[in-house]
Amino acid sequence: MINSRFKFFVASASTCLVFVLLFGAMRGKSASPEDTYKHLAVYTEVLSHIKNDYVEEPDMKSVTVGAVNGLLEAIDPYASYLNADQYKQWMKSKDQHKASVGLILSKKFGYVGIVDAIPGSPAAKAGLSTTDVLETINGVATRDMPLAFAELLLQGDPGTTVEVGVLRFRKPEPQKLTLTRAVVQYPAVTAKLLPDQVGLVQVQSLEGRNAAEVAAKLQDLEKQGAKKLVLDLRHCATGGPDEGVKLADLFLDKGREISYTQGQKSPRADILADGTQVDRLPMVVIVNRGTADGAEVAAAALLDDHRADVVGERTYGDASIRKTITMEDGSAVILSVAKYYSPSGKAIQDVGVTPSVPVTEVDAGATDDDGNPIEPQPQSEDLLLKKAIEVITKGRTDLASTPASPAAASGSKDAPPVLTPLNVPHPQQQQPPQPR
Repeated sequence: MINSRFKFFVASASTCLVFVLLFGAMRGKSASPEDTYKHLAVYTEVLSHIKNDYVEEPDMKSVTVGAVNGLLEAIDPYASYLNADQYKQWMKSKDQHKASVGLILSKKFGYVGIVDAIPGSPAAKAGLSTTDVLETINGVATRDMPLAFAELLLQGDPGTTVEVGVLRFRKPEPQKLTLTRAVVQYPAVTAKLLPDQVGLVQVQSLEGRNAAEVAAKLQDLEKQGAKKLVLDLRHCATGGPDEGVKLADLFLDKGREISYTQGQKSPRADILADGTQVDRLPMVVIVNRGTADGAEVAAAALLDDHRADVVGERTYGDASIRKTITMEDGSAVILSVAKYYSPSGKAIQDVGVTPSVPVTEVDAGATDDDGNPIEPQPQSEDLLLKKAIEVITKGRTDLASTPASPAAASGSKDAPPVLTPLNVPHPQQQQPPQPR
């Protein structure tokens, strides 16, 4: 029986092996085959010492799987390695329209992390958010669990339940939650006219034809007298990069660069606005750490084109082309083969989108240093929306008198993201959960 200390050792050893392999991979373009084999020789030697010298006889399968999963996570938090049985189950279930709890996931510190919960979903109603980590799903530890398999476990028939163990920032003990699966409805696009002729369009999902819905809302707002626009992309984590391109296209002149894709075996492919622009109003975009995927592509394009200021928090970081590669033994790797880049050349999956006007907000469920709950700001005190309206009505020249943050006052677009009043870091900057 392998005790918890050994399991932790396996995870730590796997992490060390990952960095050895990554070092070789990073030098791969310039290194000779002999150098590559030297790094693999180190890996083999460490494995040999684990097998022969560790205090207990190790489960070499666990060591190897841990190393593979750690390697994939280190280079791609959305990658998955599925063994043959898992891959068969995944293939059988992936096209079935089952109910779910509404979570968008990525790997984080070896566990399954939450990108965000779809607004209105069972997970969102339970208070799960971007900074949370799933430690267990139905009692099964997510440490080294393939991301695709975790997504599979959360799916099922409507009305059935799934129990998750959740690790929350600043809380040492995991919280057990029972979620009831449901057919998740993606939020519709909403819009309204605010004072000072400011039109507000809220997009919490880009799945389906939501870019077309945005176009219709924009036309309605202009008919109502809107002269300025706020595009709210907070918690918009569903809808792929293609949908983000369609959204950006609504605001950019024909021929302007929206994004480009590039990979090791994928030559650069530029993506340009095709002339479907329907809106030329001055605009501001709002994002937060739950903004991901297609919404990030749109936000990055509008920011780099100087079409809009971006207000809020640094986005999550998820925009790539993924491919499923089958192995000889029936297993499979799901891997990013090309990334989406902002027009300025930043890989969105690596760095997200850093706002030109950084502002943070207190989310529901947040706690202070003593663990006491903090009441979220009421709707009338939406800090990000308030700042966005200030930017669009007063202009950037007036921001110096009421800076949202030191970074905003400096005017640096590359300044680090601002921490919340709780000092909660961006998901990519958090410390790993303590091993249990």
